[in-house]
Parts: sequence; structure tokens; C-alpha cells
Amino acid sequence: MGFNNWARYMGGLSESLFVDTAEAMISRGLLTAGYSRLNLDDEWSLMERLPNGSMAWDEAKFPRGLPWLTDFIKSKGFIPGIYTDAGNKSCAGYPGAYGYEEIDAQDFVNWGFEYLKLDGCNMPDTTEATYRRVYGKWHDILSSMWPKQMIFSESAPAYFAEASNLTSWYAVMEWVPQYGELARHSRDTLVWNSTNYWPDITGWDSVMFNYGQEVRLARFQRPGYFNDPDFLNVDHFDYTLTEKRSHFALWCSLSAPLILSTDLLNITDAEVEYLTNRDLIAVDQDPLVQQATLVSQDGTWDVLTKSLYNGDRLVTVLNRGNVSADIEVSWGRIGIFPDELPTPSSINVKNLWTNQTASVPLESGGIKASDVPSRGTAVFRLSNPSTGDAIRSIPTGLIFNTYSLQCLTDSSSGAVVWTNCSGADAQVWKAKPDGHISSLLSPEQCLTVDTNGHLASQQSACAVGKENRWDYFVSGNLINGASGLCLTEDQTAASGNTTATVADCGYLTNEQVVALPVGVAL
Repeated sequence: MGFNNWARYMGGLSESLFVDTAEAMISRGLLTAGYSRLNLDDEWSLMERLPNGSMAWDEAKFPRGLPWLTDFIKSKGFIPGIYTDAGNKSCAGYPGAYGYEEIDAQDFVNWGFEYLKLDGCNMPDTTEATYRRVYGKWHDILSSMWPKQMIFSESAPAYFAEASNLTSWYAVMEWVPQYGELARHSRDTLVWNSTNYWPDITGWDSVMFNYGQEVRLARFQRPGYFNDPDFLNVDHFDYTLTEKRSHFALWCSLSAPLILSTDLLNITDAEVEYLTNRDLIAVDQDPLVQQATLVSQDGTWDVLTKSLYNGDRLVTVLNRGNVSADIEVSWGRIGIFPDELPTPSSINVKNLWTNQTASVPLESGGIKASDVPSRGTAVFRLSNPSTGDAIRSIPTGLIFNTYSLQCLTDSSSGAVVWTNCSGADAQVWKAKPDGHISSLLSPEQCLTVDTNGHLASQQSACAVGKENRWDYFVSGNLINGASGLCLTEDQTAASGNTTATVADCGYLTNEQVVALPVGVAL
């Protein structure tokens, strides 16, 4: 949680900007709320290195120098961070760190920085192997600096996120958690003068694009590592207040980094109010750091859930539609199954925007989000009212191909296909701890493979036995226990329903990488 200058000011960073921003964050209560990092981005240096190989800060921007600035930042209770690029030049054309890694890392530590953002522009080549080698070198250098090891923010995945083949993106996402604490996985959020760069993309388009990338990657997030969908560009001119609040609520539900890139000297009271919402920040900073995953998606409503460290359950509802509306979410979609797990007779449901809590009886069938505005987001925290014990839940939600975004879909006949996500019960899957998977459409039937190698939903498949067990891996492969084959989508088929099959497991192939509900054992 903190501040970075890039989306709001780009290269217009300076000593005075960071001094004034620190004071503003203190006076507006943002530091107290947890926004404790102040991170410099690109263009802080001169265009050439010094004779000894070190980078030099621009004295016109930082007249008292970066060591003075880090001392000031720390004296105010913040943690300073800095930027460099893994390639020959930064994204803005300033000196890159390639070949100077040890010098730059030591300088950053000597100057007092404790956080490093490493972009990946202008690399020697654009292969995944080169990115892995260079980012791995940085990891080794930073790790050797203990006890002054810096938080390491890696931008490597962003350079592979929009390829026609996502194998390299998935491969990078597999190693960034080993090297650092967070990783930018896709595009920048819109910078202040965004119309010069993306004339056809609105602020809301930008938020939805990065959110759409994030929900493909929940399997990688874990304590000590966070997927990063980029900054909260709070005062961008192209947002409504409702959209800004949704941006924040979604990032909190995803346990994403909350890095503000906005003019904090002129931030409004309404913006401060939602940015300091204690309940949502607690969700974002929850020690379990689960990333909420999709229960359903139908073009109008996205419903996401996750569990929290103390056993509470989170439900987040996004209205993508054009009008304010209501939606009901059943207990089953939330992962609560009273017939299978001990469940209290009622559940406390706290609205994290209004701070109001209602006791909802089980016989009501679920919870209701009322009057959710167009592009608005409702967030509820569910808890056990009587004992404070954990709410017993089973991971429940979509199984979708993270390349095609097609949803695995059951049917009354038992045939299982890939098709467009519609929000139907046939697309909401319960993944039990024993490896059996059932849809809410046919809860007494389990996922299996028929004699033709096609997926089917059958009652007999719920019998104990590894032939009907499915195991999920960080690779994104869902593997049948008996055959060792991977769930597969035939992406050569014509558009529309495509038969779900199993096949030999390839290496991070578009056809076989799928997302499952968070909480499924990896």
C-alpha cells in the first residue's frame, strides 16, 4: 500500500512532489490507513551514468539528493522505493540496469531504498528465457543483501500477456513468485494524459481489462507473493465516483497491491473516504491473501468469493450492466452447503460499504445485493454469528479456460462442454477435498471421463476411487487421477459448444490451462 508517481505525473517526479505527497498522506489519514510506501518511478536519473558506472539522480529534480529524500520519507513513517529497468534502457529511454545490476542494487541500498520496481523494456531479446535469466540475477543479488533485502516488484509478465500464444506468459507467472513479492502481469492503468497513448480506451475499459487479466491468475497468489493489476489512478478524469469505488473494491477483493497514483494534494473527501475504508482494507491485507475467484459471469453480473484468514467468507458482486439492479446469490454459489457441512442456522452478513450487518437465516436461500449501481460493486463479509468459528465452505465457482475464457458447462444429459459463460448453475462447480467435482445443476453427479475420452457428469462417478478424482496444479492443468490426462478444450472446433475432452498434458498449452475456484488444493 502506498504511492507511485507514474500514472499521474509520469516523468514529472521531484523532491518537492514526494515531500508534499508525504505530508498530504499524513494529514488526510492515508498513512494511518496503511498507505506506507512512497515509490519513485522512471525518469529520476540523468541520461548518462557516472564514470564509475553508477546512475546519478537528476539534481534539478532532487536538489538535496536521493539519500536525503529517503531519510525524509522514513522520518515521516513511510518506506521509500525506487525504479529501474532490466534492459539496456528504461521504458522512457533513461539508463537501464543491464550489465550494471550489482552496482545499481548496492547504490539503491546505500541510498536508503527498501523497494525496487523492475520494468523489462529494451531487453537483449524478448524470449522468456532471457527474462528469467535477468530477473533471476536480480533476485540473487537482492537476496544476498540480507538484512537489507528489498521488496522486489517484477514487471516481467506484462511483456508476454497479450501474445497469441500464452505459454510464455504462464511460464513467467510460474517463476516470478520464486523471485519477488509482487509482479505486474499486464498493461499499465491509464496515465493522466492517456488520450495521447490510448485514444480509444476509457478509464473503465482499462480497469476491466486488468481485472480480466487478474482473474485468470489466482492460482499463483499466496502468502508472500501478490499478483499486481497496477495502480489505483484515483483522480483520472475519465472515471465516475462509482467506477473509482469499484476499482478499489475489486482490488481489495483480489488482495492486490493498493498503490495510489494520483494528486494526493487535491484528493477529494469522497475519494479519501473510500480509500480508507477499514473493512475493505482488512480484506485486501488479510493474511490468507486469497485472490477472489469467479463464481459466475454472465455479461452483466460478476460474482466472486474467497475465504478469509479467520474463516469468514467474502462475496463480491460487480454490476457491469447499464442500470442499477438487484441480484440474489445462493448459499451454494457462496460455497456453503448445510447438508454436507456443519452450518449455523443463520449467518451474519456485513455490507462493507455501509458497515451494516444483518442476520440472514439459512432458509432464505442466500444473500441479496440490492440497488447495485451500474458499474458498481457490492462487497459482503459473512461470519458465524454464534461462536465466531469459521464458516465451513467448499471451493465453488467457474472452471474456465484462461485463454479462450470459455466455461466448462454441465447439462441435464450429463454431457459436459465448453461454451460461453452465462451464469447458469451448469457452470458453477463444487470442488470437494476428495477430488470429486460436481456442478450445481447436478449436485448428485460427478465429473468423469467416458469411454470416448469425453467429459461427462455421472452419478456413478461420485463413488470413491482415483478414476474420478481430479487434481489441480499451479500450471493450470486439471488432471484426471486414473489416466493422468489433462482437461482439454479443442480450440480448432467451430465457435459455439465444444466437447470437453482429456488428452496428454502439454507444456502450458492454450487448450489445457484452466482456472478453478480459489481454495482448491494445489
